[in-house]
Amino acid sequence: MEGLILHNPNPYLSKTPFLHSSFRPRITPYLCCRTLSFSVTCKVKASQDKKPKNVSNKIVLSEAAPPLAEETDNNSANNTEAEVKPGNGSGLMMKLVKRLPKRILGALSNLPLAIGEMFTIAALMALGTFIDQGEAPDFYFQKYPEDNPMWGFFTWRWILTLGFDHMYTSTIFLAMLSLLGLSLMACTYTTQIPLVKVARRWNFLQSGEAIRKLECSEILPRASVQDLGVVLMGAGYEVFIKGPTLYAFKGLAGRFAPIGVHLAMLLIMGGATLSAAGSFRGSVTVPQGLNFVVGDVLNPSGFLSKPTEAFNTEVHVNNFYMDYYDSGEVKQFHSDLSLFDLNGKENDEGPFNLAVAPLKINGDKKLYGTFLPVGDVDSPDVKGISMLARDLQSIVLYDQEGKFVGVRRPSSKLPIDIDGMKIEILDAIGSTGLELKTDPGVPVVYAGFGALMLTTCISFLSHSQIWAIQDGTVVIVGGKTNRAKVEFPEEIDSLLDRVPEIIEPSHNVLNNNDA
Repeated sequence: MEGLILHNPNPYLSKTPFLHSSFRPRITPYLCCRTLSFSVTCKVKASQDKKPKNVSNKIVLSEAAPPLAEETDNNSANNTEAEVKPGNGSGLMMKLVKRLPKRILGALSNLPLAIGEMFTIAALMALGTFIDQGEAPDFYFQKYPEDNPMWGFFTWRWILTLGFDHMYTSTIFLAMLSLLGLSLMACTYTTQIPLVKVARRWNFLQSGEAIRKLECSEILPRASVQDLGVVLMGAGYEVFIKGPTLYAFKGLAGRFAPIGVHLAMLLIMGGATLSAAGSFRGSVTVPQGLNFVVGDVLNPSGFLSKPTEAFNTEVHVNNFYMDYYDSGEVKQFHSDLSLFDLNGKENDEGPFNLAVAPLKINGDKKLYGTFLPVGDVDSPDVKGISMLARDLQSIVLYDQEGKFVGVRRPSSKLPIDIDGMKIEILDAIGSTGLELKTDPGVPVVYAGFGALMLTTCISFLSHSQIWAIQDGTVVIVGGKTNRAKVEFPEEIDSLLDRVPEIIEPSHNVLNNNDA
């Protein structure tokens, strides 16, 4: 290693191959440099004969101040705070957040608080999955009695007092969602928006010392800031040059992504709240051939539930049938439905039906039975024909004395003689069980999850910034990035290796040319 005294009053970029030097020094970034003549300690590094890519020569040059605010002091590169004044499009909720005192905003935007809120919500959701929802109070009296409390303390009083029987519309659950939403908005307002505003500025650093303080910095002893700008443009950077200074960036979308993530989470929570407090639910069992009105079945689930025109829809059960496995077990249920408005088509009455009722027997399989009275139906000792069915495929018949008579399949058109009467089973009609629900929050939740996936992918983009200043023949270069901390220095080295050198003209060559 040795000291060098260099003086180059008229540097120019040589385009003649034999004028290029055989080595290229790269100066360590902690040494001070003065314009024109200087003494430095350097290390010799073999030059890499790389040619820059074909790039556009258009670089934004600015002789006056740029239209965006710029930082010119030594600490501007590390500045991450700015006064934020949201515009009219910030939304009602952001305006409400703005009116909160700074101390409250700081507390709400605290990361440990937000993490605690999310864990609390997750715990409440897990508890809501464990506890049966929407049951009658007697159900909880029996399942969570006070004389045998779960975990030694948990009884029906906890469930009914705190609203855990309707967890997702309970006051405590909605309050935690609201608190988390406020934390997200406070973080967006106090942290993310200022970071974006700072990232959008053209920060021309006027001091080489400020550039050397960046997380990644290098010194080019013989280079031009304009040539550096061309190389950076070829690598996808937006380049701005003002006099001897340069500012370049890429990946600005990565700075907007956290705001998008927060908004997506707010959409998801808002949609979930709308689903929990603004939907309708209901269930109904309808025999084949009968009708019901949707509004008669649905019940509101919360204070935001508002009926719509769809509640006037009339549903007619045209047919209900089942597919069976070879073993006789039910394979698939089928319901054929028709929808009408209240002024729609009138339906005819079906044939006379005998209602069946489930019978309790030993084992898990269900048995259904019905009774066809014979004689005086008003008599207290009325007798009749009993019919039993395990499914819709066959009917077992018994006479008035309870003796087995025979088995008939529906629609077999084979009558059976019972006590002098011929009985023909025309059909076994099933009742379809329908679960109905109207949920206005579903499209909001879907939109929120779609936005969350998109913004999460965008957030992986690195926002990289590079500054440079021309100091005589020396270009001091520095940069920083919010991600890819390991790859960014390698990228800087690769880009700087492509910057052409400025060398002094050879005196021998000049003399030969004069001759």
